[in-house]
Amino acid sequence: MTENTELLARRFEEHRDHLRAVAYRMLGSIAEAEDAVQEAWLKLGRTDADEIRNLGGWLTTVVGRVCLDMLRSRTARREQPMDETFVPDPLIRPLSGIDPEQEVLEADAVGLALLIVLETLEPAERLAFVLHDMFAVPFDDIAPIVERGSAATRQLASRARRRVRGATPSADPDLERQRQVLDAFLAASRGGDFEALLALLHPDVVLRVDSGRLVRGAAASKVLRGARAVAEGAFTFRQYSVWSRLVLVNGTVGAVTAPEGRPLSVMAVTVADGQITEMYILADPDRLEHLDVPAEEE
Repeated sequence: MTENTELLARRFEEHRDHLRAVAYRMLGSIAEAEDAVQEAWLKLGRTDADEIRNLGGWLTTVVGRVCLDMLRSRTARREQPMDETFVPDPLIRPLSGIDPEQEVLEADAVGLALLIVLETLEPAERLAFVLHDMFAVPFDDIAPIVERGSAATRQLASRARRRVRGATPSADPDLERQRQVLDAFLAASRGGDFEALLALLHPDVVLRVDSGRLVRGAAASKVLRGARAVAEGAFTFRQYSVWSRLVLVNGTVGAVTAPEGRPLSVMAVTVADGQITEMYILADPDRLEHLDVPAEEE
């Protein structure tokens, strides 16, 4: 590696965490986000870096363009609309301790609920919303990526913003209150207390389980609606709750179930007024295998 290449690599590394954060919000996939960032590095290597006045801004727009292409390819491959059981890759870390790299990814409370809403947007809408509303990229810089004028790009972001506001559930931001509710839910599950489970669930609670395409039977992907249906589902799998422990999932309190350290599922919840209103469970063994699950705290 030449001296100039080493210098460019160091400059690129200064922006890597930011670029990963952009790509994760665009794609909802940790692996695909890493691929997008790597593609940006390759593009930088084929460019005269001396001609780039604002490297951070240039890299952000390059990652945005790469992600847009990936989203369009993903949309073209789908024969049907996105499966409503889909749960994005969760970001998991211990309840205690701060990981600066994860903090960058989790900034602005990008929970699974928001990522799921972003999945329903058209690729160009998602790009305009993510780059402008989450990272303050000017519309004039976004417009060439989506091949529209600035006014039309502004309209893309505006439509996306209305969808996000209308579909993202309200939530209690207090981590301690979230922890109390989820602690009580796991305790009720371990104790087989069906009535306690019901009391902790909002009457209109929605549970989304993504087990992948290969899992069949009771553990298959599904969407359950209503407190009784969700409580019955939790009751069915209560034997696994003895291996569940609390973690932070995308910045809010969630749980990972990992017998002998091998994750079976990751759960995130939305808590409001002391009850669980939304539950998201990723139980796809292929995707769980590639997640960075923190070790159990002493």
